[in-house]
Amino acid sequence: MNEIKCPECGKLFRVDESGFADIIKQVRDREFERAINEREALLEADKEKAVRLAEANIKNALQTEAAKKDTVIAELKAKINATETEKKLAVTEAVNQAEKERDALASELKSKDAERQLLEASLKEKYSAELRNKDEMIAYYKDMKAKLSTKMVGETLEQHCETQFNQIRATAFPSAYFEKDNDAKTGSKGDYIYRESDDEGNEIISIMFEMKNEGDETATKKKNEDFLKELDKDRNEKGCEYAVLVSLLEADSELYNSGIVDTSYRYSKMYVIRPQFFIPMITLLRNAAMNSLKYKSELALIRSQNIDITNFEDNLESFKAGFARNYELASRKFKNAVDEIDKSITHLQRIKEELLSSDNNLRLANNKAEDLTIKRLIRGNPTMAEKFAELKEQ
Repeated sequence: MNEIKCPECGKLFRVDESGFADIIKQVRDREFERAINEREALLEADKEKAVRLAEANIKNALQTEAAKKDTVIAELKAKINATETEKKLAVTEAVNQAEKERDALASELKSKDAERQLLEASLKEKYSAELRNKDEMIAYYKDMKAKLSTKMVGETLEQHCETQFNQIRATAFPSAYFEKDNDAKTGSKGDYIYRESDDEGNEIISIMFEMKNEGDETATKKKNEDFLKELDKDRNEKGCEYAVLVSLLEADSELYNSGIVDTSYRYSKMYVIRPQFFIPMITLLRNAAMNSLKYKSELALIRSQNIDITNFEDNLESFKAGFARNYELASRKFKNAVDEIDKSITHLQRIKEELLSSDNNLRLANNKAEDLTIKRLIRGNPTMAEKFAELKEQ
């Protein structure tokens, strides 16, 4: 039995083990319930605190997020405002630049227009002067042709060219022949023949000249081409190298008025010129002939030595063919010789490698022989060591 004192009244109670167990159980149940209640109260308080804390955190987070959004919105607004400002500035700058370019172009156009007007005025003046000169020349020739007959006009052109030549004959062409062609044995003749030879009698150049003109009152107008065939015939019959038609025909032709006209596509070495190109034409042809005089002299020397050159090209081709054949044979033999040399070099290279290998083996053998000593020979051989010891003592 156990005695239990009441904490309220101080009385003692006797209880057995089962009752004591019940009392303990009751006490434990009350303590446990009280502990649970306290724990629940604490948990409830902690939950409320956690809820309030979570609410506060959420509120703070929302406020922070809202502040960030406000900041972003403000930044975006600022950027938009800045972009708008930049756009306005860019547009303003572009407009200003365009206006400057427009003004510059306008100024340049004005300047160009002024230059163009000056150029037009200059060209007009130039062409007006040229037209006046041509009109004066045409008037001069018309006046001259009106006063002279067709035959006299032609003779006047011949006299003009002859006078021009005679004025510089002594200084420019001292050894040249320039006379009228009076030989009509073949039925026709040219007007003038120009010939020039070197000191050895080799002809440098020869030219057949024909002078043609006609008056305005002539019923049938002639063309330059009408005289080319006959001029070519006269040139060949008189043995002249070149043929030149000095003509005032077709006065309005841009082709013949532009300068020297080469008609070699019709007749070999033939030209049509105006009278002002008479002396320059002789000079050009003469200079070209002087450049080839050296070759003509050499050819004349060969002919004077009675050297037959008729088969020269055939002989040259035969020589070239024979040379090519011999060269091919020599080249083939040379290649074969080179191949044999290559083979010999390969063979000698192998022999060289074998000799080098043999030399290396001899070197190793020599090293081994030099390293050979008495001590090494008798090492591990007591009999030989004893014999050598005896020999040493003796």
